[in-house]
Amino acid sequence: MSADIENLLEHSRTLLGRVEIEIGCGPKKAPGRIGVDHLALPGVDVIANLEEGLGAFPSHCADVIHARSVLEHVLNVGGLLAEIHRVLKPGGQFRVFVPHFSNPYFYSDYTHRTFFGLYTFYYFVEPAQQLRRKVPVFYGSTRYTVESLRLTFAGRSRLGIRFKSLVEKLVNSSPRMQELYEANLCYLIPCYGVDAVLIPADSGCAT
Repeated sequence: MSADIENLLEHSRTLLGRVEIEIGCGPKKAPGRIGVDHLALPGVDVIANLEEGLGAFPSHCADVIHARSVLEHVLNVGGLLAEIHRVLKPGGQFRVFVPHFSNPYFYSDYTHRTFFGLYTFYYFVEPAQQLRRKVPVFYGSTRYTVESLRLTFAGRSRLGIRFKSLVEKLVNSSPRMQELYEANLCYLIPCYGVDAVLIPADSGCAT
């Protein structure tokens, strides 16, 4: 581990009481977090190509890794999730937000590469934790536990915000309702994004 990385880890630990890394942070990194981005922007501490992983960081060094509106820009999502699994401590949290595939704004950004839906992160869990509709887990060996997963909605007017808030509450009332929504209503009432907290499973390993 380089002295620079060691100093960044200690600085985050001193300010927050734990180590937090924010990948794809851009110029608006939250205070105390270690900012990772592929551009040398203000607040970026580590410049990295996320397609190649998080090689600057030692294994099991982070308590929390944040990624908000980042994974949709990455083609090698499986490889990056394996790297995040490696860098997180046992019991650490990966807090992630991605746009849902029904979000009409997803298509406006030409840098978006990967789609996400309700089931995407369930490709990285053990079959016993999956939803009623099962998805294959044989694409890789990286395993997480889904601590929480919500489908989020956004309105642009006061009435729209109120309506979408009610929809969000109903859709997230149970996993079954989430599945019914995505299978039947997502193009009628588009979803804004998927907001999840993942924890490395003990049986998981890097691919």
